[in-house]
Amino acid sequence: MENTGNFIELNKSEKIWAIGSIHSNLKAFNLVKKFILDKFSINDKLIFLGNIIGLGDSSKETLTSVLDLRFRLMSKFKLKPESIIFLRGAQEEMFSKLLQLQLAPNPTEIIDWMFEHGVNKTLNSYGFASDEVKSVSSAGTIKISRWTSNLNKTLHSYPGHTQYFLNLKHAAYSHTKKILFVNRGVDITRPLSAQNDCFWWGFQNFSTIQEPYKTFLRIVRGYESQHSNEIDISNNNVVCTLFKQPLSNKNVIFGIFGENGEIYDLFENN
Repeated sequence: MENTGNFIELNKSEKIWAIGSIHSNLKAFNLVKKFILDKFSINDKLIFLGNIIGLGDSSKETLTSVLDLRFRLMSKFKLKPESIIFLRGAQEEMFSKLLQLQLAPNPTEIIDWMFEHGVNKTLNSYGFASDEVKSVSSAGTIKISRWTSNLNKTLHSYPGHTQYFLNLKHAAYSHTKKILFVNRGVDITRPLSAQNDCFWWGFQNFSTIQEPYKTFLRIVRGYESQHSNEIDISNNNVVCTLFKQPLSNKNVIFGIFGENGEIYDLFENN
């Protein structure tokens, strides 16, 4: 994987597969994985909409399975790297900050906040105890640096894991610029280049927009913080959300889209 910018344009896509937040739900993802391996075609594209890790108990294993899917599709169809895209979600953003905890002005507060949002589960999956991390966070810069060095070394011992965190995109869109893929939302008053962290932290009332954003007739996102019991499949809505609360459902939602914003199909595995 090679990082050439925060955004990626999808060219000549027959079908665009998009997978919503997985949150370490390995069992459900492996069902999705089997389906994609059976149905994927040579001119298709695949986008993971962020939050592959976090909250669940199998972050490390889930990421390994995701990277295995990437390898198998690229090998089978001789795909270019830009045919399979990973977007940054809130879980990836927080874990990336954790890898540089020694630079934080208030590491103890940051750890407490991140743990409240499920990052401790990702650390646990790599063999790091939550209590140990909390203790280190208040022990000074030198000890925190040693700890982050150990975390980075552990991450590097799993093939592709370090590269994954270094090559996450902010958003992806078709060459027609009719469909946009993000993790959580956009501020429709700003251009894509000025979104900052709106992509993974969201923007107020984003799900209720009724008009296209710029040229984008459809915005597909992988996370929604509000409770929702149904998958919205209306072709009249600008926003299509591949996620539903509550998290206890442990489901993974994915869909197939056209490069002009068409919704071909939506699926749910749990």
